[in-house]
Amino acid sequence: MRKLTFALVLFASANLYGQEFSLFQAQEYALKNRETIENARLDLESAEKQVIETRAMGLPQISSEMNFQNFLNIPVQVVDGAFIGQPGTLVSFRAGTDYNVNAGVTLNQLIFDGSYIVGLQVSRFYTEFVASSIDKSKQDVLADVTKSYEMAMISEQNKEFVDTLVNLSEDLLSKQKELYDLGLITQEQLDQTEYSLLQAKANKLAAKVAYENALTMLKMTMAYPIEEPISLSEDLNALMGEQMKDLSGSIENNIQLDLLRKQKELSIYDLKNTKMAYLPRLAGFANHQYNAFSNEFSFFDSDQEYFSQTVWGLRLSIPIFSSGERWAKTQKAQIAVKQNELSIQELERGLQAQEIQIKNNLKQARSNLTLKEKNIELARKIYNNSLTKAQLGRENSILVTQKYNQLIAAQTEYVNAMMDVLNTKVQLDELYNKLIRE
Repeated sequence: MRKLTFALVLFASANLYGQEFSLFQAQEYALKNRETIENARLDLESAEKQVIETRAMGLPQISSEMNFQNFLNIPVQVVDGAFIGQPGTLVSFRAGTDYNVNAGVTLNQLIFDGSYIVGLQVSRFYTEFVASSIDKSKQDVLADVTKSYEMAMISEQNKEFVDTLVNLSEDLLSKQKELYDLGLITQEQLDQTEYSLLQAKANKLAAKVAYENALTMLKMTMAYPIEEPISLSEDLNALMGEQMKDLSGSIENNIQLDLLRKQKELSIYDLKNTKMAYLPRLAGFANHQYNAFSNEFSFFDSDQEYFSQTVWGLRLSIPIFSSGERWAKTQKAQIAVKQNELSIQELERGLQAQEIQIKNNLKQARSNLTLKEKNIELARKIYNNSLTKAQLGRENSILVTQKYNQLIAAQTEYVNAMMDVLNTKVQLDELYNKLIRE
């Protein structure tokens, strides 16, 4: 019975607090469940099937064909009468049978086609391009989850901070009521303290809503069931320290740069393909078929005669003149390659500038966080001293409210400073492609 009760308590606790996630676990969950990742995987699977499809174009192709013809009017043939001793006249006659049937098998084999060779190469390379696109989707998802997780942690800490202030305000009001009953403070001072408590409760409600909204955003970015509870296992200070350990990296690892370079490779393959249009195309074929002719529908009779026919051959197609079409396509492909090269140069320069800006912003954000941390410690100390004096009746309630507002302002600035540091670090990780862990 005790074991059953203990199990029920554990089950109830799990339902109350929901599944607990560290930042890494939240990221892994998102990678397994986000629809954008699954769509990207399907794109890769489709690209792999495209390789098979392209390869099959150069392998033997076998097809079968059957035809049945019923001539309602047998075609008329016209010949010179000299064939039958009547020169200078035209003789007409009907040639053929009422029914014709034929069935055969054809084999086609591509022997040489430059476009096919390039198509094989580009189809294999395209799978690499799609794989890089998957990495880009993963990076976007990981950035979203990381920002949402960190926002939820900061909101949770802010909620706990405001809860503490409400408790302090309630304690102060209780003690000031005692002082009021003793005639040591005025009604105005008591009302001011109650006003401060109501303001603190309003801040508590706002902090609670902000925390719940942050959790909802985290669930959405993780593709976690919105209606299910969730809890966070990370310690905010430890996470911030861990996030700031390694700031190294290189823009050469940037995913956008990698994608643009691969796009240039695709343009080069397109240029090769247009040049291949100048080369001949050679294909072989073989056909074997049976034909039957009759004036009655007797093709299933045992005495129906079928005539076989077998042929094989080669088809050589030689491009000679296209009125400048092939030349124009080649020039366009060369222009596309040049445009990709210019885009790469522009992106590299932009990434270099972005790297400097993000590092400067991160340095400023960390310095600002240190100042805001000291500022909130000082504001908390001032507020606590003011509370102590007010509890003894030595501090005016209006001054306590002013110092409370000062503390709230300092806390808001501290929260914003933490978000600036963490968001800027995520930007740096995106720049260096460090969000994706091997």
